[in-house]
Amino acid sequence: MTTVIALAGSVISVLLAAFAVRWAERPRHAALLASDLVAPCIFLFRGGRLIDATPPARRIMDGCATNDLAALKIWLGQRFDDLTELDRLSDQSGRVELTGQTGSGSARLRLLAEQTEDGALRLTLVRPDAEAAGIVVDSLSQQAMEEELAMLRAIVERAPMLMTRRDEAGRIVWANSAYLSAAERGNPAATAWPLQEILQPDTTAGTENLSRRARVEIADSTSWFDCYEYRDANGLTTYALPADAEVRAEQSLREFLQTLTKTFADLPIGLAIFDRDRQLQLFNPALIDLTGLSAGFLTSRPSLYSVLDQLRELRMIPEPRDYRSWRKQITTLEAAASAGHHVETWSLPGGRTYRVTGRPHPGGAVAFLFDDITSEITLTRKFRAELTLGSQVLDGLDQALIVFNAVGQVVMANKSYTDIWGPAPGRMTEALQIWRGEWTEAPGLAELERELGREDALGQDRGVVFGPADTGVLGWTVTALPGGKRMVRFTTAPPASTPDKQSAASTDIGTQTVRA
Repeated sequence: MTTVIALAGSVISVLLAAFAVRWAERPRHAALLASDLVAPCIFLFRGGRLIDATPPARRIMDGCATNDLAALKIWLGQRFDDLTELDRLSDQSGRVELTGQTGSGSARLRLLAEQTEDGALRLTLVRPDAEAAGIVVDSLSQQAMEEELAMLRAIVERAPMLMTRRDEAGRIVWANSAYLSAAERGNPAATAWPLQEILQPDTTAGTENLSRRARVEIADSTSWFDCYEYRDANGLTTYALPADAEVRAEQSLREFLQTLTKTFADLPIGLAIFDRDRQLQLFNPALIDLTGLSAGFLTSRPSLYSVLDQLRELRMIPEPRDYRSWRKQITTLEAAASAGHHVETWSLPGGRTYRVTGRPHPGGAVAFLFDDITSEITLTRKFRAELTLGSQVLDGLDQALIVFNAVGQVVMANKSYTDIWGPAPGRMTEALQIWRGEWTEAPGLAELERELGREDALGQDRGVVFGPADTGVLGWTVTALPGGKRMVRFTTAPPASTPDKQSAASTDIGTQTVRA
């Protein structure tokens, strides 16, 4: 029993000693592993091409577009103010040291550039506070950060817009693939460092708070972009969104407005368009000629009431009985125009006549059209006077006249006709019924009806028919008029003054009866 206890104690002592030795050596192994993970960031170039690099440097080059010095300069340009010293190493004894633009104190990056004996260029990127110590990062966290960085790079590179980053001096220190592709299409040498500015500002367009219009000249074509700029403490980021469709739409709108303006300028009708606030927005030269309003007054965008007040002072509106009724009329005119139902005739004191039309427009705007219809009114009045004169002449004839159109409708009848047959009917069938009267067989009526129905009647024919009881026998004559019209004239037979005349009239009636 004692032997077993002693043996067990010896085993435990050996195990404790081994654990103590292992625990004492653990920091040294951990430091060794950490030092293995820390490596310098060194690039080696010959003729502008990368020939060798340490793992940290290799990871930086993997994020660049190409494995050459120009691509690395784009990456370095975001962290250092001036890289032109790299091109003058031969004048600086083959060694240059640059200090980064970001960070402060010991956190600022340093770039050591030197030429090797075989003519290669060696670049060493050093962070002072990390020269003698490494940072051990969890592998899963490192992998997640790398995946996120790759995703963000892919999103930026595939963005359908031009993106640039400028330093405080205004120099481009970074650009995405879309910008580089556009620069190469315009000028293959435009991607040489430093990058050239290809976005030319449009001086003809107005500027907004955060955006501006710019264009890119590519070969014989021009591409337009809306540039949005955001400034921070370290520089300026520009996002250029394609705006070709918007520019084409604006150009089409301008051309359409120019066409409308030219059309309005040639119109003989005065045009005045007021917005929803009833301020004058558009007018044409005819409005000045018709109303006498000055161009200076109209270009000041007066209100609708101001325009009408000015027209009243110029005596270019009908003079109202009192001011209140006139203002009420103006209010009614505006309301009627807004509802889409307003046409008014203004008879001016000078003898001129205007037709004022109000029409609604989208958004609450109202358009007023001023049309000089003086000549039209004069012609209408003259025509009406001639019609009245002609009607009076026809009414003064002893013959009874009635005219039918091609479809048998009554066009006109004079006073002698209404005196004999009564009010003029509406159609030929009604007239024939009136002419028949109470006769079972009206002598001469059938021939008159047949004559009115003939389509080839180009001349005239005549006959007799019995009229109303107090008129006796009436002679009729059918005359063909242009357009298929027919005119029927009725004349009263002369009184039989002698037996010979009476006998002749009886013979004529008998003849017409036989013909019927």
